[in-house]
Amino acid sequence: MLMGFFSGCQTISSSGCGVQTSCFVFFAVTEFFLLASMAYDRHVAICSPLLYHIIMSPRLCLQLVAASYAVGLMNMVLLTSTIFYLTFCKSHVITHYFCDIPPLLKLSCSDTQILQLLLFACGGFNVSVSLTIVLVSYAYAFLVIIRIPSAKGKHKTFSTCAPHLTSVSLYYGPTAFIYLRPSSEYLLGRDRLVSVSYTVVIPMLT
Repeated sequence: MLMGFFSGCQTISSSGCGVQTSCFVFFAVTEFFLLASMAYDRHVAICSPLLYHIIMSPRLCLQLVAASYAVGLMNMVLLTSTIFYLTFCKSHVITHYFCDIPPLLKLSCSDTQILQLLLFACGGFNVSVSLTIVLVSYAYAFLVIIRIPSAKGKHKTFSTCAPHLTSVSLYYGPTAFIYLRPSSEYLLGRDRLVSVSYTVVIPMLT
């Protein structure tokens, strides 16, 4: 496994790779909505600081986390259930760090058009909904920040948002690049490096 990671090459088995793909889809989608929940948390902390503990109650926090995991679970079931019906009559070696969906589709001799459309639809929904929550939350937060009279106060308040905004930009950019484009534009070497950024680098930062 370690040798496979450094060479970017793993041997595919229909069951093992499917399970790995399901776990990856689950955590990737869940991360989108956890980042959106964190943006809403920043919005409440900046816009309604006196009511923060009332609005962001333990119950609401639990509901936000549960909803994030529920969306991740639905995407996992929807996408990976179709992957299990693919047949592989070409090479059984995937030259990637993990069983990501685009390189997996490249090896299939089945008609993958429906799955590609499903992948694009799910990716578009997850990115658009979660990113809208992030942008709206920070738009209201920034309106409050620019009304702070002192430059020191503005800087201190904005500094609480900067780490999360960095994580959002680093996560949404590569994932949208990988999943929201035609499979014909998939280039193994380049996309392998992009995949490392959102599966290894960004989780380390967050």
